[in-house]
Amino acid sequence: MKLHLYFARRFLWFFFGILTIFGLFQGLLDLVEEMRHAGDDMTLGQTVALVGLKLPEGLYEVMPLVMILATVAMFLGLARSSELVATRAAGRSGLTALASPVAVAFAIGLIIVAVMNPIVAGTSKRYADLRETWKSGNTSALSLGPEGLWLRQGGEDGQSVITATRANPEATELYDVSIVVYAPEGGPKTRILAASASLEEGAWILTDAKAWPLESGLSPELGARLHPRYELPSTLTRESIRDRFGRPSAVPIWDLPRFISGLDEAGFSARRHVVWYNMELARPLFFVAMVLVGAAFTMQPTRLGRTGLAVLSAVMLGFGLYYVRSFAQIMGENGQLAPVLAAWVPPTASVLLALGLVLHMEDG
Repeated sequence: MKLHLYFARRFLWFFFGILTIFGLFQGLLDLVEEMRHAGDDMTLGQTVALVGLKLPEGLYEVMPLVMILATVAMFLGLARSSELVATRAAGRSGLTALASPVAVAFAIGLIIVAVMNPIVAGTSKRYADLRETWKSGNTSALSLGPEGLWLRQGGEDGQSVITATRANPEATELYDVSIVVYAPEGGPKTRILAASASLEEGAWILTDAKAWPLESGLSPELGARLHPRYELPSTLTRESIRDRFGRPSAVPIWDLPRFISGLDEAGFSARRHVVWYNMELARPLFFVAMVLVGAAFTMQPTRLGRTGLAVLSAVMLGFGLYYVRSFAQIMGENGQLAPVLAAWVPPTASVLLALGLVLHMEDG
């Protein structure tokens, strides 16, 4: 038991050490990037706040790499200090040293999915909101419900509330559109109904639109006008809508089942979110695969040489498995694979492949 706890502590030490290094490096890169694109009115404190909100998402994405590097560093250290040799001499298999890191990696994966995932979703959403507010001075919001899509956009001319019964997966093409335009003072100014709306550069392009003025003292119907093509100015971009609507990572995993049900009820495709949900559930298994890959190439005594080649092989195989996982995700989102297969087959196959390598290296 003491041996397992010792190996677990060693693994956690390397894991948090490498994670800290990645965090510092990521923070510096994000700070430089945010300062390059900072608006004239943005302060240094606001820039640092944006970096702090963006950092969790960056660390979340590199977690598999941190896992494999921590494993490589741990087993290289054990091999150099001959602790693996002593473990084998005591009658313990080299797999004994691997049991603790595997268990710790699986536990870290569970904690990351259960705790860090909602944190990343919240900070990334807050980052997008503050970045838009501080850099352009405008705010927008987007939500879904059984009645369809609801969108609010802001600008110098006031707020606009847009509702639509249907939309494309990116929410940049809306159908059966209803819009209420508010004056800067807050009162409703115009009501618009349109067959469809398409987001172009700087404006929504409405087709077959009818606009009613809502100014006091005027009859809305008498002032109504038909427009085969109508432009409604907008500060929204495809990227900002995609960040709020198309990115499943912006929804906490605990809210994803309800969000997916809302998409289905509103008639939108939830395939991307279903794939992402299953991939998050399979994340701990993929972390286990990364540990096994790192151990397979670095559990041999350093006197055998070729340490650099072993480290390079472990990292390259880890990148290859990560690429296969990402490729399966894309195929699942495009409907070429079932969501469950796209999410669970790559990590399961990675674990079996890495376990085979470990057994081959350990027992020949």
